[in-house]
Amino acid sequence: MEKKRTLSTASGKPYVEHEDTMSVGPRGPLLLQDYIYHEKMAHFNRERIPERVVHAKGSGAFGTLTVTHDISKYTRAKLFNKIGKQTKVFARFSTVGGEKGSADTERDPRGFALKFYTEEGNWDLVGNNTPVFFIKDPKKFDDFIHTQKRDPQTNCKSPTMMWDYWSLNPESLHQVLILMSDRGTPFGHRHMHGFGSHTYSMINAKNEKVWVKFHFKTQQGIKNFTDREAAEMKGKDPDFAQRDLVESIEKRDFPRWTLKIQVMTDEQAKQFPFNPFDLTKIWPHKDFPLMEVGVMELNEIPKNYFADVEQSAFAPAHVVDGISYSPDKMLQGRLLSYPDAHRYRLGANYEQIPVNRCPYMVANYQRDGSMRVDGNGGSDPNYYPNSFDDIRPDPQYKETPMQLDSTVADWYDRNGANDDDHFTQPGLLFNKAMNDYDRHNLVSNIVGAMSGITGPNKDLIVNRQLCHFFRADAKLGTAVAKGLGVNVDDVLKELKHEPVKI
Repeated sequence: MEKKRTLSTASGKPYVEHEDTMSVGPRGPLLLQDYIYHEKMAHFNRERIPERVVHAKGSGAFGTLTVTHDISKYTRAKLFNKIGKQTKVFARFSTVGGEKGSADTERDPRGFALKFYTEEGNWDLVGNNTPVFFIKDPKKFDDFIHTQKRDPQTNCKSPTMMWDYWSLNPESLHQVLILMSDRGTPFGHRHMHGFGSHTYSMINAKNEKVWVKFHFKTQQGIKNFTDREAAEMKGKDPDFAQRDLVESIEKRDFPRWTLKIQVMTDEQAKQFPFNPFDLTKIWPHKDFPLMEVGVMELNEIPKNYFADVEQSAFAPAHVVDGISYSPDKMLQGRLLSYPDAHRYRLGANYEQIPVNRCPYMVANYQRDGSMRVDGNGGSDPNYYPNSFDDIRPDPQYKETPMQLDSTVADWYDRNGANDDDHFTQPGLLFNKAMNDYDRHNLVSNIVGAMSGITGPNKDLIVNRQLCHFFRADAKLGTAVAKGLGVNVDDVLKELKHEPVKI
């Protein structure tokens, strides 16, 4: 017969009165000494850790990455060192701008964060379901996110804030077109691609470096909601994407993605017509073809959502030997901001939480801090060098030098002939990557979204954004202008006088 567990406090003291507070008589005041009541309420009041500033609502699952192709010529990373090798992975998908209780089908980019538990440490690849982003300098990030949150006066989402910011930052146009297309409302998490988005580097056994972009192509096929379908699902099941992921794995219909990479040499980077480290730009597939690496399969739903999904913490700073960073400004900013956000939200020892913990040996001199749960180094020294322990640096992991292009430090907002060309690639996206159905829905979604712009500067914001659409493609600008009831000739006159650099 199975032994029953005894109800106890968090410290292990058994108790009986779980539902009634100690009082002076059946109707009298309560006694301060009822510790059980205090423990229950104190814990309850702290059940909600600070919500993520962005990516607050998410879904997660465990799985594996299986290597199918040899890329050892590019990287010495051990998770890729053998065809057939499997590495455990944890994935978290999320919306970006909404709160934890927001709907899964909101028009929003989707976070696509992966944690690979490798024998040389955890590798976090923290990207989105889009290959580009709205901005290319991290100093703009807080301002941009404020426009995606709530108006400080009305506490409502504000199309005026969004379009005002986008119209004043034409570098956002590439991502705006993706967001306003049906790709902005994916059919759950299983039917969207994932991208590392940033440019990273790979280093092989000969210490040779190349630049790399990571792509995860869904094997379920791309599937999106239309704007109307997404709105309907928002009212019908705001947790649609979470439910879809859980139910598919429970049915053993395991979602899979094919991992592919693009590779660029340093010489090619110097010849590239755009800044290859600009997060608002892509590398054309015809010039830098996708190379298959492996297959990611998600096959296990966490037993406890809070323990694994809510407490998971991803940081692009977490790379492994053979994979490193690039001069991508947004990536450089995230190397600092992501771990800092985790320390605020989860505490200094967030990497000791099981979902974040490296399952292999970790050896360092970090000590103390809130919620230290690993023995805190025991009686070992907390300083280096010392004469007592056996922790030593391994020379094989020495990083290769980074060749810098300049010795001048300055606040560059533009540094290259084409760095302020924010229109060529969005124009190609509209003309080449989209079909007539995609273009029709894109225009319809933009018109619907911009119709929400209000206030005394409405015409200014609308015309400024229309100028960006015209610069990307005249047909796009004309269609949106007509949909908004704006005279096309007036926009064209404005276009002649408005400078491109804003």
